[in-house]
This record gives sequence, structure tokens and C-alpha cells, in this order.
Amino acid sequence: MPSRLVLGAGSTALALVDALSDDNGSIHVVTADEHRAETLRTEGTAVTVGDTADRAVLDGLDVVPETVIVATEDAADNAAAAAVVGELFADAFCLCYTGYDVSMEQRAEIEANADRVVDPASIVTERLGRTVGTDGTRARQLQRALRDVEGHLAIVTHDNPDPDAIASAVALGALAERVGCTVSVCYYGSISHQENRAFVNLLEYDLVNLDAEDPDALDHYDGFALVDHSRPGVNDQLPEDLDVDVVIDHHPPRFPVEARYVDLRSAAGATSTLLVDYFQRFEIEIPEPIATGLLFGIRVDTKDFRREVSAEDFEAAAHLVSRADMGALQRIEDPSVSAETLSIIGRAIDNREQEGSVLLSCVGELSDRDALAQAADRLLDLEDVQATMVYGVLDGTIYASARARGADIDLGEAMRDAFGQIGSAGGHADMAGAQITLGVLDSVEDREESLEDIVRSVVNDRFLDAVQSRSHRLLGSVYTATEFGPEKYAEVTSDADPTLLEDADADTDTEEE
Repeated sequence: MPSRLVLGAGSTALALVDALSDDNGSIHVVTADEHRAETLRTEGTAVTVGDTADRAVLDGLDVVPETVIVATEDAADNAAAAAVVGELFADAFCLCYTGYDVSMEQRAEIEANADRVVDPASIVTERLGRTVGTDGTRARQLQRALRDVEGHLAIVTHDNPDPDAIASAVALGALAERVGCTVSVCYYGSISHQENRAFVNLLEYDLVNLDAEDPDALDHYDGFALVDHSRPGVNDQLPEDLDVDVVIDHHPPRFPVEARYVDLRSAAGATSTLLVDYFQRFEIEIPEPIATGLLFGIRVDTKDFRREVSAEDFEAAAHLVSRADMGALQRIEDPSVSAETLSIIGRAIDNREQEGSVLLSCVGELSDRDALAQAADRLLDLEDVQATMVYGVLDGTIYASARARGADIDLGEAMRDAFGQIGSAGGHADMAGAQITLGVLDSVEDREESLEDIVRSVVNDRFLDAVQSRSHRLLGSVYTATEFGPEKYAEVTSDADPTLLEDADADTDTEEE
């Protein structure tokens, strides 16, 4: 059982003793204040009356502490006590409270002997900075925007949401409920990825699946918030002219984002990281199901802290670890895999084509678009491969998922270059996706090539052109254009109704597929 030695019985020391008493382990207090010593004894705490800096007093204790906390109210006493602790209990972790009005010499003595120094002046300064600085202002503005929503707030994720989007929406919902909002976490599309289904079911998140065909689906709501994406009508099937109250996202926007409150921090690896920051600034304890979801969201979006990760992501995860249900996370990460997912991964492996260090694979018709991202991840493990793109056709739309490693190319920009004019595309430097409506190609019956061959030609050529223009390292020598390249595609579609092709300049995160 761990043993803690507390030197001092002032207000700070008593607060620490009270906090530690709820934890496992014994506590022994040394104080010169006999009155407070007697009070502590009545509460069941072991106390020795004596000078906290007296070597003989401390050496005579029947205690071998793992942790020593020096926390008198006098800086000189703390410096002297820290020096004695450094000699007598060299193997113990020493936390020392400086007290106020600490001199340079006293601080140097404390820092020379303590493993961790707590300076009340620095804490107050930091607290004020968190409250009145830029980040503190951001938190107050969010709170104000949520309070101004009178009635029912819909927090909308992107289509087919991933764990980061779901967890962020649920977390924002908890904050909104605290200021009086009625909240629904909403999404369009489906949650088909087996991990994502297990995620929602195990954590018992209450989500509303909106019907894009229902003209009255949004009439129940008085306000709207977007998480993990930033524009209505782009990857969420909301009306493009919808008035949005709150946007919180970590994806870099391509166009100005309009909402009453906007928080876009592209340095963060996950939107979940931003929500952890809000909970901390509001000093709200994160409930276990939400903490578990946010931790999983960060891990998924940063690929276990190996992809576009920031210091803030690590700090947020560290804050969540002690609050999350790690057993539930283990069960979420080991779900059963559908036969369709395995089939698509198998077809991606069989159909792979490599140009330089870029690997492409068309899997043809599919029923589970989430499997594309899993296949793209899997193919990236192949030797001499630096970028992958796997794509297939579902309900008249080409879905593509791409992955990259290294810094030779910004994959999100390459996908926008390739498909932004004929569909929606975007994402991050090493993780991106695209959606392209087949339009006129799907309706042509008398064609010499199969639809799959045409799709392969169009997608491959456009992507390789974009990669070639952005990185000569990945492709090496210029690839040979296929028979049905971009020019031929433009010729076939030039007379088509432009509405048959989706024309949206959207950021599409591949984890949303």
C-alpha cells in the first residue's frame, strides 16, 4: 500500500489530505500546529507534532514514504523542509508547494530538491490566462452561442459519421444541455463500419438518423451545430442555405465558414481534442461514456497517435485515460468483421495496380463503403508503397478512399485537384476521400468498355495526374495514359446535364466514408 507523507497543516496541506484520503494508501502528517494535529487525529489521520524541517523529527518517523508533499504556508519553511526530504527520502517522489512571496534563493533550494514544484502565483496567472485569454474568450463565446439557442438544438455530424464526429457531437450535446438546450445528435447516411456500430452500441449513445427524403425532418429543431465538418449541404445533406449556430471542426476549410460561432483548429488531429479543451475550460468533469468516446475518436483520427498528431492530442488523451472505460474500448476495437468487408479487402489486393510508389485498386460494385478505408490502410502496409487509393461504385456514385505516409505529397489537395471539379473531395495530407456521381456514364448502354473499365480509367488517370503535378517522387517516371483518360471523359460528358455530376468543393474526410 503506498504511503504519503504530508509536511504542513495549512489550508493547502489540509485540502491535499482531504483529497488523498479518498484514495488507497496511508497518510502521515507532520505539523507544528497542535490544534490542527488534534483535529486531524479525530478524523483518523496519523499525525506527528513537530517542526516540518527538523531532520531529527523526520528521521524518527516510522514511515517509508513513496510520496512526500511539502505544503506549509511559509516559503522559507518549505525550502528548508525540501532540503531535508532530499537527504532522508531520496527515493520518494517529492512535490513541494512554494507558498507566496518566495525568494529567488528559496525557489532555487526547492527546485534543487523537489521532483515537482507548485507555485501558486503561476497557477493563478495560468488560470487567468485560460479565462481571459484567446482560448478563454473562445469558451465564453461558445457558451453564449449555445445559450442563445432557444429550444431544440440539432448537433449534426457529417454523413456516415466516424467515431471522432460521433463523440464530438455527443460531448457538445452534454455542454449544450448544461446551459438549457434540448439536444439531438443527428446524422444522415448510415453507420456501417463494424467498429463504429460497436462504438455506438456499447457506449449507448442516443443518435437520430435523419431522412434526406423527409421534407419535415428539420422542423423539430430551433438551432443547428455542425461538428467535424463545417458547411451545411457539404457531406451532410442539410440545405446549403441553412443558418448554423455553431461549427467546431479540425479540418482546414477551403472557403469561408459562416455560423454564429466558429471554432476551426486544423492543428489538432481530431475534433474530439477540441471538445476535451472545452470541458477543461468549463471545469466540468467528463462522464465516462463521453470520455471513452472522445479517447477513441482521437485514437482513430490520429491512427493511434501516428498520423497528423499534435501536442494537444496527447494532452487531451492523457486527460481522458483515467476517465475512460478501457474495457469498453477493447471490446469496441475487436468487433466481428463482415464477410463483405473481407471480400472488398480481398478484391482490393487482387485488383491493385502500382505506378511508382502509388498503388490504386478498383473493387467494382460494393455495398459497404466503409471497407474502402480499411482496404486503403491495409494496402499501405505493402513494401515500396507510399500512397494508396481504393475505390468502388455504390448506388450510382464512385467512392474513393486514399492514404499516404511520409511528407512527399498533400493527399487532400491531390484529391481536390483530381476530383474537385467533378465531385466532392478533400481531407488531410495523409488521409483523404472523394465522391463522384457517375451521371451520364451510368446511363450509356452501347459502350465498348465495361462501366468498371471506364471508371478505372477516369479515376486512375485523374488521380495520377494530380499526384504527378504535386510530387515527382511518388511516381518516378511518367505513367502511360490509359485509353479512357481525362480528355475522353470530358468529351463524353461535355453534353451531359451538369446536374448529373456533383459539383461541390467539399472537404471529405476518408473516415467519413
